[in-house]
Amino acid sequence: MTRSQLNPMPEYFDRYINMADDVTLMEALETSLTELKNAPVDEWKAIGDYVYAPGKWTIKDILQHLTDTERVFSYRALSFARGEKEVRPFDEDNYGKMANANSRTIEDLLEEAIAVRKATILLYKSFSPAMLNSMGIGFKGEYSVHAIGFIFAGHQRWHFKVIEERYLHLQSI
Repeated sequence: MTRSQLNPMPEYFDRYINMADDVTLMEALETSLTELKNAPVDEWKAIGDYVYAPGKWTIKDILQHLTDTERVFSYRALSFARGEKEVRPFDEDNYGKMANANSRTIEDLLEEAIAVRKATILLYKSFSPAMLNSMGIGFKGEYSVHAIGFIFAGHQRWHFKVIEERYLHLQSI
């Protein structure tokens, strides 16, 4: 199934899902893994811990957020695939505050994000078609295991686009 064949399309998460390529889920996940591996580390390091506005996350915070979110949603995917129908939400802002991402290097955060993405790909390879179609209720409504997989690829692109549009100009500061 390709991205455009997802039905139903989760309302809140469609903004992320639609940023993924209209390919199969495995292709989207492999592409996003390549994008992680090819992240512009030197450009991001040049920005340091600057933010584009007060209260916004640093690039390191964003990378940690991507990893935390993927772990939480991987658990949701596993739960739905195994027959659970509802999972509790997580407070992404609190996770961000408690993660202490700014004490780590960008290289370390990327290494972790890559390892988590590889684990996600292996998890998704283990799912049968019936498991991929399993539905559950999580943050912002009901969605399928399959849709969660596309959220990973699109969520990463969403945040990479934010970095490109709102952070890269900070290199000149």
